[in-house]
Amino acid sequence: MHTFISAEIGINHNGDLDICKNLIDIASETGFDAVKFQKRDIDIVYTQEYLAESRDSPWGSTQRDQKAGLEFGHNEYLEIDNYCKEKKIKWYASCWDINSILFMDKFDTDYQKVASAMITDSSFLESLAERGKYTFISTGMSNLDMIDNAVEIFEKKNCSYELMHTVSTYPMDDQDANLNLIKTLKKRYNCKVGYSGHETGVLISVAAVVLGASSIERHITLNRTMYGSDQSASLEKNGCRSLVEQIRKVEICLGNGKKTILEKE
Repeated sequence: MHTFISAEIGINHNGDLDICKNLIDIASETGFDAVKFQKRDIDIVYTQEYLAESRDSPWGSTQRDQKAGLEFGHNEYLEIDNYCKEKKIKWYASCWDINSILFMDKFDTDYQKVASAMITDSSFLESLAERGKYTFISTGMSNLDMIDNAVEIFEKKNCSYELMHTVSTYPMDDQDANLNLIKTLKKRYNCKVGYSGHETGVLISVAAVVLGASSIERHITLNRTMYGSDQSASLEKNGCRSLVEQIRKVEICLGNGKKTILEKE
């Protein structure tokens, strides 16, 4: 048993490649299997009216300034690609529009991700499934009919996938975790089910592994007090190390389920 553990850098790099590389370092040093980013064409994802609205941020005074400040372009992702190869860690991204899927075609990544917000966009899902890459599908904010539709698309395209139980609150309250849904999803869809967590601490994520989660995704940050909507629901370096160490220990402790008498006994 090996739980696939992803460090969601997302937009916690705040548009700064040095911060981004430091986060990649943390993920690599603490034993994560991969790092993940978010890619958007802001003129498709957001309306022009919204982008013109006022918003104070380190990049300017409008929503456009803030959203554009958090996006990396081709040159930055090329550097990310090279840096991850140097650090021997996989990377991939959750795209939020078809233009971003086309952008990611330029890079030879092994995985792709459906963010919870995109699970209802059938044309987007079909485009992603056509790539044939192993896909993590987050299920926050969705009902079973929505998940049924997404699964049907990936099944028809013969694209390997894994659902991820997700609660889309940042940070998530403990009482909202509903980890038993992992078992429900596994039974209904007969597929692997992971867990994408937005809680503080590591206990709930470790418990998800005990309940059969095949993958864990957690946001990571240099400092939870940094600017950004995802920072407070993220793990700092010590939390990253604790998460990986505890999951790997749980994997050993779960054993094979067979009753034997040990020589030690």
